[in-house]
Order: sequence, then structure tokens, then C-alpha cells
Amino acid sequence: MIKAAAGGGGRGMRQAHNDVSLISGLMSAQAEAGAAFGDASVFIEKYIEHARHIEIQIIADKHGNMVHLGERDCSLQRRHQKLVEETPSPVVPHALRMEMGAAAVKLAKSAGYVNAGTVEFLLDPKGNYYLIEMNTRIQVEHGITELVTGIDLVREQIRVAAGEKLSFKQEDVKWNGVAIECRINAEDPDNNFRPSPGKITNFFPPGGPWVRWDSHVYTGYEIPPNYDSMVGKLMVHRPTRNEAIMSMRRALEEIVIEGVKTTIPLHLEIFGHTHFIRGQVDTNFVEGYFAKK
Repeated sequence: MIKAAAGGGGRGMRQAHNDVSLISGLMSAQAEAGAAFGDASVFIEKYIEHARHIEIQIIADKHGNMVHLGERDCSLQRRHQKLVEETPSPVVPHALRMEMGAAAVKLAKSAGYVNAGTVEFLLDPKGNYYLIEMNTRIQVEHGITELVTGIDLVREQIRVAAGEKLSFKQEDVKWNGVAIECRINAEDPDNNFRPSPGKITNFFPPGGPWVRWDSHVYTGYEIPPNYDSMVGKLMVHRPTRNEAIMSMRRALEEIVIEGVKTTIPLHLEIFGHTHFIRGQVDTNFVEGYFAKK
């Protein structure tokens, strides 16, 4: 895998399976990285086949306290951008969760890190995990971790920034139930996820118990073409994964966003797909799904 050293969001990434694709991928990755980040530097790492994207949420204060809040499974992606996240991961047993959590804390401590952050890994089918990167910020998908732990990460982040100690210790972190998030984007999934800016002519948010909708949009809101296409984050929290999937499907059927195309139809298809329901997905699931349509 060729990756932009200054990159993010899936830009400047290419797979190379032989000498020819290595040369062409190197050139195109450097060109994309230079245009996007002003830095054409790239690095090469082992490509993990059939990998799952597992990230560990950590938070640290200025007094030497650091904890992890478990993992989020972010394997469902398009062009290396996340579409669905869930916690806990259906393929990570508790022992592996704690091992990966300890590794994430060790890494962040070695850098003297303070604040909320996420250490991201690739997990292969044999249970081996490999470091991708660390995101030194709060993540888009932090809400599902808040739902299963009951810990307000944004509040803790502000407290840490003010110089206060964390209000909890590692042994206080408990995981209850399953939370899933769908990133609702103003994109056309049937047209290579082409952005769909424009005015929202009719908007009705999902509601009811177990549902959380984080967004800024309303009827009449104009989605600009200049920024990220995410419209909102739809989250559900239920005692079991099957219940969470059913609640998410209901919420996706309830939400109304008219005037622009969105990824809602794709999300509905994903949540009805046998492989997703069984937890049998990897980072190439979405591309493979569209290749078979």
C-alpha cells in the first residue's frame, strides 16, 4: 500500500500488486498528495487483505492519566471514507479489546499525548492487528462510544483542555449494549458517490427511543459544494446488535431528506445485506457490493 505521508481521508492512497502497479501507483499517489496537501512525500507499508478497520478511543489529561474506551469497527467504507461505524465490533472479543486498548494507550503515552484521540488499526482475519495512524482529535463517530459507555467525550475533552483531571479511571469504563452510526452524506451512491449539493426542500428527522441524530440541517438549508458532504450522523443504541440493526433500519426508513440525493438508500441496502447482518464484512465490502450490482 502506497500512502501520502501528509495525507488523510483516503487521499494519496494506492494499492500495488506488482512492479508495474507500484510505479504507476507511486506516481499517481505523489501527484494527488502534492495537489491535496502540498507535500508529495509517500511511504509504503504491507497491504492487509480482507482487513477490518478497528479504532481505539483514548483520552488523556495533563496529570498523567490516560484511558481507552474500547473499539469502534469502521470497516464499511467507500474510497477509504467511513459509511457505518459500530461498537463493540462483532469480531473483537473482550481480551483482544483490552490488548488493543493497552497498545493504543502505550503508543499515546510514548508521545506524551494529552486530549481525546483515536488510534487506528487494521485487523486481519487471524486476529493480528497493525497500526495505521493516530488521529489527534475527536472523531466524527465519537457519539457511539458515548452511547455505550455513558461518558461525554466532548465534556471530558473540554475539562482536559482546562487542565482538570479525567473524571474517571480505566476500571470505571463499562460497555453496555451496541451502538451503530450511519454517516448520511449528500452523495449519489449509484453515480460513484458524486456530491449532491443543493437545497433541502423537505426534511424530517428520525426520532423515538434509542435514536440519536446529530446534525445542523433543516428544510430550506443549502448544502454547499465547497465542503464535506456529510448531512448528519444517525445513531442507535440497543442491548444487542440485532436489535440495533432493526432500530437503524426503522430510523433510516423514517428520515426524510428531499431536494438532494443522499446515501440513505445505500444504508438501507447494507442493513438488509446478509453479510452485514452476520458481521462478515471488511474494508472492501462496499466496492465489492457495487461491482456485483
